[in-house]
Amino acid sequence: MSIASLPLVSFPAETAAGTAADPTAAATASHVLAAPPPPASIGLVVIGVIITGLLAWIAFTLSRRKAVDTSAAEAQVEAATVAAHAKSAAELVRRQAEEEAAVLRVRAEAAEQRAEEIRRAAEDRASEVRREAEQRASDLRREAESEAQSIRDDLREQRLEMERREHRLTEREERLDEQHRAIEERQTELTAQLAELDRRKAEIRDLEDERRRILEGVANLTSEQAKAELVAAIEAEAKRHAHAIVRDIERQALDEGETKARKIITGAVQRLASEQTSESVVSVVHLPSDDMKGRIIGREGRNIRSFEQTTGVNLIIDDTPEAVLLSCFDPVRRETARLTLDSLVLDGRIHPSRIEEIYERSKGEVAELCERAAEDAMAEVGITDLHPELARTMGLLRYRTSYGQNVLKHLVESAHIAGMMAAELGLDPKLCKRGAFLHDIGKALTHESEGSHAIVGAELARKWGENDDVVHCIEAHHNEVEVRTVEAVLTQAADAVSGGRPGARRESLEAYVQRLERLEEIAMHHDGVEKVFAMQAGREIRVMVLPDAVDDIAAQVMARDIAKQVEEELTYPGQIRVTVVRESRATEVAK
Repeated sequence: MSIASLPLVSFPAETAAGTAADPTAAATASHVLAAPPPPASIGLVVIGVIITGLLAWIAFTLSRRKAVDTSAAEAQVEAATVAAHAKSAAELVRRQAEEEAAVLRVRAEAAEQRAEEIRRAAEDRASEVRREAEQRASDLRREAESEAQSIRDDLREQRLEMERREHRLTEREERLDEQHRAIEERQTELTAQLAELDRRKAEIRDLEDERRRILEGVANLTSEQAKAELVAAIEAEAKRHAHAIVRDIERQALDEGETKARKIITGAVQRLASEQTSESVVSVVHLPSDDMKGRIIGREGRNIRSFEQTTGVNLIIDDTPEAVLLSCFDPVRRETARLTLDSLVLDGRIHPSRIEEIYERSKGEVAELCERAAEDAMAEVGITDLHPELARTMGLLRYRTSYGQNVLKHLVESAHIAGMMAAELGLDPKLCKRGAFLHDIGKALTHESEGSHAIVGAELARKWGENDDVVHCIEAHHNEVEVRTVEAVLTQAADAVSGGRPGARRESLEAYVQRLERLEEIAMHHDGVEKVFAMQAGREIRVMVLPDAVDDIAAQVMARDIAKQVEEELTYPGQIRVTVVRESRATEVAK
């Protein structure tokens, strides 16, 4: 079949001319034709080759028709060029198809290998699971057989035990039957013996009645009268013997206890060094000159009136050179007034508004001084976990006094004494120190709350979470509540030692004389008292009694009654000893 006989396809002249005239377009077309087919089967590659050949034939035909007016040489060159391009494109497509086919074969082989590995792994896993299941089944079977054998052994042991128990029960029943028969025989014998005893008791009662009638006839007393006299005589003898034993025991306990207590208290006092009291109800403020007194008084006395109304303190201006006095029963207010007056004198501006301003500032300074004093006292005693409200209340005691003794210093001193005595007795020193340190905290609130300072202080300590033992030490240190713990007793002892040591407290002459007179009156009120002597500044009473009216036992009872009455009626620092002296004298004259 020749090329001339093939049907011709008509194309627009512009397309053919453009293809022949533009080599860039021809190259683009050849690249498009040479583009690799999509990855598919080998048949697609063959179709691509056929299509490429058809395109080449069409291009050749078009070139031949176009080159009618050109030379035969150009047509041949162009046809050869087109054929070369078509051949290269076909070769390129073939190579790409072969490469992709090789890649697909490699992937297929890898997939088959992976599938084979998965199959082998699955078979291995299945065989392992089967082996494990068989092993588990074998173990369970052995365990079941072992458990069944154990159950059979237990049943066999239980059966043997039951048989042994039945045998023992049979033997026990036989023994019980024998014992029952023996008890019945014994009961019969006892019944006969009881009848014989009843008969003999009746005989003895008859004999007793006969003897009692004979004795009553001889002594002219009934049995009840004789019994009453005998009981009275025995009771009197027993009472006297008991009093003698009690007196010996008390004397021995007092000697030993007093010796040991004296040793402990003496050691505590020796280890404690405290200053003597120097508190007063009057404060002295020194002035730079006497001219300042006029400025303090002010025009028509308005400054001094304003000062006294603002501070609540009496300002005494006398002939004392370069000094004025502040008098007030409340030491806190007196100290606040002293700081106020010092600041006014130092500032030089003294008028009512300035006095009020300085007074408010001085109140803050006093509050800070109280807090600092409480912190110093707590640090000295070794207490660090006190509630802030209790610490603030303790600071108010910095300016409180009791019989001239500073209360805060008294509490610190009592805490040290209680701690030392607790250490000697093997008790908890921290608990005893805490109870002694807080025992007079109620004195800071006695003007604000009703009740004694011991009860008020105990309620305050209980309110702010103190230990029950500490609260009991506070409320019982004046015996307003019955003492239940050793720590409370030590708190009382420490309070007495701190207040009773020489130089610790002082009182007015009038109160001292009244206390001595009342002590003598209390002692003279008892029967059998001949003389009373108040000795050692009222710390001891010696009562001389009549030996004919008071015996030794009554003397001890009298001493105890006098001490109890003194505790109930009088208020005094420290303690008072009551000594009752009974002396018998026998005098004869030799002629």
